[in-house]
Amino acid sequence: MTKLLPQIKSPLDLQKLSDEQLQALTHEIRDELIRVLTSRPAHFASNLGVVELCLALHLTFDFSKDKDRLIWDTGHQIYPQKLITGRFDRFHTIRTRGGLMGFPNPHESDYDLFMTGHAGCSVSCISGLKAGDELVGRKDRHAVAVIGDGAFPSGIVWEALNNIGGMGQNVLVILNDNKMSICPRTGGLAKYLDQCRMTGLYQGGKRRLNQILNAIPVIGGMAHSALEQFRDALKAFFKDGMLFEELGFRYFGPVDGHDLPGLRKILRDLKTQKGPILLHVLTTKGYGVPQAAEDPVTYHTPPVFEQLGPDRAILSLKKGGSKAYTDAMSFALHQAMQDDPKVTVMTAAMCQGNKLEKVREDFPDRFFDVGICESHAVAFAAGQAKAGLTPVVDIYSTFLQRSFDQIFQEVCLQNLHVVFCMDRSGLTGPEGPTHHGVFDIAYMRLFPNMVSMAPGDEADLQPMLKLALKHTGPISMRYPKANLDKIERPDPVAALEMGKAEVIEWGEDGCFIAYGTLLANCMSAAKKLRAEGIHMGVINARFVKPLDKDTILKAVETLPLVVTVEEGTLEGGFGSAVLESANAAGLDSRNVIRRGIPDRFIEHGERGELLADLGLSADALAELVRKARVGETEEMAKCG
Repeated sequence: MTKLLPQIKSPLDLQKLSDEQLQALTHEIRDELIRVLTSRPAHFASNLGVVELCLALHLTFDFSKDKDRLIWDTGHQIYPQKLITGRFDRFHTIRTRGGLMGFPNPHESDYDLFMTGHAGCSVSCISGLKAGDELVGRKDRHAVAVIGDGAFPSGIVWEALNNIGGMGQNVLVILNDNKMSICPRTGGLAKYLDQCRMTGLYQGGKRRLNQILNAIPVIGGMAHSALEQFRDALKAFFKDGMLFEELGFRYFGPVDGHDLPGLRKILRDLKTQKGPILLHVLTTKGYGVPQAAEDPVTYHTPPVFEQLGPDRAILSLKKGGSKAYTDAMSFALHQAMQDDPKVTVMTAAMCQGNKLEKVREDFPDRFFDVGICESHAVAFAAGQAKAGLTPVVDIYSTFLQRSFDQIFQEVCLQNLHVVFCMDRSGLTGPEGPTHHGVFDIAYMRLFPNMVSMAPGDEADLQPMLKLALKHTGPISMRYPKANLDKIERPDPVAALEMGKAEVIEWGEDGCFIAYGTLLANCMSAAKKLRAEGIHMGVINARFVKPLDKDTILKAVETLPLVVTVEEGTLEGGFGSAVLESANAAGLDSRNVIRRGIPDRFIEHGERGELLADLGLSADALAELVRKARVGETEEMAKCG
């Protein structure tokens, strides 16, 4: 039973606890994480792995308002901090509408400095904070960034390390090394960190080396220079950590990230040190829960726990429901790779999230997990396209934003055949504003040469991928984190043609024009209205670029009401494309109403709840038409 957690109103209360109580608190925190997973999916294994590190940091530093600085990267391991910073009583609401966010949130607590949902940015931000604090006269503030080994290869991390080392900033970077990202980490840096893990010789050797060097007398410039070279040669012999030392950081570790007393001791020691410091902490993702430690990939964000046993044993997980768009895309990609040996697939540490395990297993030579390096992934794909391959970049919409410049420079400017599959486009539900993929319609349709499309339902998805693979230039398709829809059409599915919309039904009272999988909601809304004698047609736009101007402008010109519907931003989105085309054609577009994501960041909640809040549910769309028609009738009455 939880006894200590309710008493922790702030990290200051941790100072009152004995070593035995602190150890008990680590168990209570892990039990609370399990309790959450019995009601909803949430980030799990990553949080289990940082419990001791979180407590040690808050016991050593004061991260309250206007004191020391702490940024967690990536922020999905923020749960232990939430539990000890006055949010225990609301913790049961995490990842629910109106409840706590599953990532750091400055609106919840002063202890959360940034919403960190994208990996790799903590080191740059903490460096900026430190520079800012010193400029305003607060040189006494300690600055700490915690970053995982999965995020560490991100290019921005090395830009930041280079800058911090050059400035000699008093910054502590903690490398949380659990040998994992969401999936097992990849690349040369992973191998280097494994070498650091394999020896306990480095720290003791470095201390002995410093003692030896300090004892050697220096006589004249030549002797000093020779000794400097000798020192560097000896340092190079003790290889582990030298990569960071050469960047200007003093490297400490590796140390056991689950030894709370040991962590506290080394953090107290490092707190008094000056200059850039990197502390290499070894943790186990899923620590304290046997199944999670053995299978951290599955237990990164596992399904709900249905049955628990003693000692935190998880006896059963809730079985998955219907197939999702991600499943259909992974199947289609696998089929495409079977059919064409030139098709390659790359992802950015999201093999499991994109359901690409079978692709990886069956086509290991043509599957590339580049780690959390989206910019590299796109430029890498451009190189493959230039060599005559057909690369598919399969990345979440929100993360593809990180490669905006490479989409422009390396792909579109060269007019190279790269296929972008943007998973998690639209609202991602409990993940919240850091993960909602609502900007890709606007940013992809900006680029010359780019084709942008979205399936209306399951029937569109595989034909769209086939069209994309046969295309000769840049092409993208978006699909949501949602179960597959298969709408009923009066006629068979219209064949997919480049830049052509599908007219499912023409309506004399108006029509919905859906871009993407909200087509099902439009169909439901039209059905509800038809029962009331209002005949609204439905058009499956399929493409935003090139836009089917013949079909869509005919609707704008001839129908009394046109409602564009998209799961993306209204600014620069599909509805904007329709208005731009109408304007260019000299049409009166006052009969066009746009529905999409408004100009604000959308909080977390179940996808259905969020769609209803934003007026994108079937009921809300039907009500929109009713109100629009009432307004039209009133206007006609005034004119009469």
